Amino acid sequence: MQTEISYRFKSAQVANRFLNELKHWSVADVKAKLFNGSDSVKVTYLFDGKGFDYTCSELDTLADKYEGEEV
Repeated sequence: MQTEISYRFKSAQVANRFLNELKHWSVADVKAKLFNGSDSVKVTYLFDGKGFDYTCSELDTLADKYEGEEV
């Protein structure tokens, strides 16, 4: 199942830092792009629907590092 999560950041610069970190992220294979202006990032990835979604949890932790919030 394809999962999509969006995060908003305080500035475009911070959103780009988050985006760049995801490009070299070793936790999971995700696709990310800027959207809704330049201060938000949309992340998509595949989740098998079984058990706990660790990718989502790790994304939330990473976004929190950049003071981002899920929208």
